Amino acid sequence: MKVYFRNSLKALVLLSIIFSLNSCKDKEEVEPPIVAEDSPNVAVNKWIKDVMDEVYFWLDDMKTPIASSSDPEDYYESLLFRPTDRFSAIYPDYQELINSLQGINKEAGYEFSLVRESNENENVLAFVTYIKKGSPAASKDIRRGDVINQINGQSMNLNNYRTLLGQIGDSHSITFLRYNAVTGQYSAQAPVSLETVSLAENPNFLDTVYTINNQKIGYAVYHFFAPGIDGQPTRYDDQADEIFAKFKAEGINHLILDFRYNGGGFVSSAVNLASLIAPNVKSTDVFSKTKYNSFLMSFSQFQNNNTPFKNKSQNLGPILSGNKIYIITSSRTASASELIINGLKPYMDVVVIGGRTVGKNVGSIALEDEENPKNNYGILPIVTRSFNSLDQSDYGNGFPADVEGNELSQPVLLPLGDTNEYLLKLAIGKITAQPSGRMNLVDRLDIGSSMESKVRFGRMIEENIELFDK
Repeated sequence: MKVYFRNSLKALVLLSIIFSLNSCKDKEEVEPPIVAEDSPNVAVNKWIKDVMDEVYFWLDDMKTPIASSSDPEDYYESLLFRPTDRFSAIYPDYQELINSLQGINKEAGYEFSLVRESNENENVLAFVTYIKKGSPAASKDIRRGDVINQINGQSMNLNNYRTLLGQIGDSHSITFLRYNAVTGQYSAQAPVSLETVSLAENPNFLDTVYTINNQKIGYAVYHFFAPGIDGQPTRYDDQADEIFAKFKAEGINHLILDFRYNGGGFVSSAVNLASLIAPNVKSTDVFSKTKYNSFLMSFSQFQNNNTPFKNKSQNLGPILSGNKIYIITSSRTASASELIINGLKPYMDVVVIGGRTVGKNVGSIALEDEENPKNNYGILPIVTRSFNSLDQSDYGNGFPADVEGNELSQPVLLPLGDTNEYLLKLAIGKITAQPSGRMNLVDRLDIGSSMESKVRFGRMIEENIELFDK
């Protein structure tokens, strides 16, 4: 899947000269003197600057760059409008960037959330949150809810856990604890050795239907937004369609989407998913609106950019009771997930259950240098800001939960899909208007997650946006 501006920078530069586009910019650019002209960094950094001068959302606030012979990652960083811009990023290999956005990574196949064991010590524990199908971890006796306390024989603490986590990209061992329901205690398990492989993760993780108190509830766990992989470009979107067709055939009247680990991804898949949910929408109805920087917005083709819904025969909207959808979230729910929430709000009641979301209403485009084969870098600058059909985009601080809950408050993480699992139980209780019952919750200090290290975390990736005709 190619995800970059399809028109060459050469055409842009030529058009810039013809129309004196530099005069459209409100600020005067000051380039530092170029040094070490023979440095390969100069060509790379010139490409970075040319791109950023055209597409960067905060163009008017872009910083003066450091020397053009600098390391490209440092050069790129020097341009960014921090701290407002929390998300623009650069990667040393464009193809690895694209693979990661599609869910392809070298890994053992388990995700986890990190907590401090106690205020009385500096020990760090990693709660396994889910295991990926077909992964090395899936072939071992590792389960959701297991608690990793050692990597490669070393116990994790506040001083070393980042270093130890840096070792899991290669073959490694873990030592972990497992909850014993009989004793009510965690007990040590035998260490497990894990290989790492290039793994293609499917975002359609789990789907099922429950009948509870005469309510038929569809539940889908969706981990990130990607339409498919190279060779099967719509595989994951097609599977989502099949899941919703099944929900429709079974006559569900409530829908729970679980985005607790969904940090974002491609806008096209967000549009596909939203089109399966919003009631009675047509291809003329607006899902989202896109705005660009002051420079691009001076051209007609970047004005009034609306993204419509799709016509989907599997759409559930008309059969959902009370015109409601229930979305499970956490502090790792971001970007394209939030785009879904914002885009559906004008059409239906979106009930958020779990934690406040990240708060990312801006989008990126994955860009590569098509003209310099020696430049392998890929960049993800913030290029757009998204609004819903009512021109609302006020979720920079995240969407708060209507029903609050943190899965790490459970004494043990129950399997995803278990109706007693804390966040799912809260959602079902909201639907059935039945009390969720008392649960002995614990107070744990959440200090991070493996999800945050994923390239796709906090990404809303626009695709195939046209600049100017070649």
